Amino acid sequence: MASIELNRIVHPARANSGQPPLVIAHGLFGSARNWGVISKRLSDLRDVVAVDLRNHGGSPHTSPHNYDEIAADLAAVIDDLGGQADLLGHSMGGKAAMMLALTQPAKVRKLIVADIAPVAYAHDHTNHIEIMRNLDLTGITRRSEADARLAAVLSDPALRAFFLQSLDLSDGPSWKLALDILERDMDKIIGWPDVSGQFAGPALFVAGGASDYLTEVHHAKITSHFSDATFHTIPGAGHWLHAEQPRAFVDVISQFLAD
Repeated sequence: MASIELNRIVHPARANSGQPPLVIAHGLFGSARNWGVISKRLSDLRDVVAVDLRNHGGSPHTSPHNYDEIAADLAAVIDDLGGQADLLGHSMGGKAAMMLALTQPAKVRKLIVADIAPVAYAHDHTNHIEIMRNLDLTGITRRSEADARLAAVLSDPALRAFFLQSLDLSDGPSWKLALDILERDMDKIIGWPDVSGQFAGPALFVAGGASDYLTEVHHAKITSHFSDATFHTIPGAGHWLHAEQPRAFVDVISQFLAD
């Protein structure tokens, strides 16, 4: 498989501690920009590199969109950074991070997975793709205008704000998401490939207490692949735990990386 060059946002370390860089992989419909606050807070002692995964943000739109390919993209980033990094992934990015750790474990020193497990899910996001695809962008020059139109079909203001971060207004309004590719490969995104690898390095799985994506039901499956896995739950946080409770999220990640 051929990796692609991912767009990345680098947050240089404020103090040189000799620690390896931290690479951050966002979830479905997300981007490196979504992780700006978290990246800055985690860059005290290490470089933090947040990437746009394929078919998102400023990275190329290309098929297929599956975890073998996304993991290869992340591997290329880590090779660019010296060959080994700590790796944090949320949701879809968490699955890609797990895939890389299981197939190329030498590239990952410590693994952090946010609110996802190595299993297939029934959560299907094609309805959100349809909402974005069908949104009339004619004459839109500001996100507030797009939000007003989006509100007619999507009542959740936080979800609207999240989607609208991927609306590009610089050259005529368009989505910075390969909606057709993501729709076609949705079964791969919500699924999990048949992979039998092992990762023996430290692995932290952080769950949102109000989310059902990562629960105790998944612990046995996780430990079968990640022998040094530890688990932490952020009470009251949903699936977007890093956005809902950033301070608690940064605290648990910082402690894990420091240990």
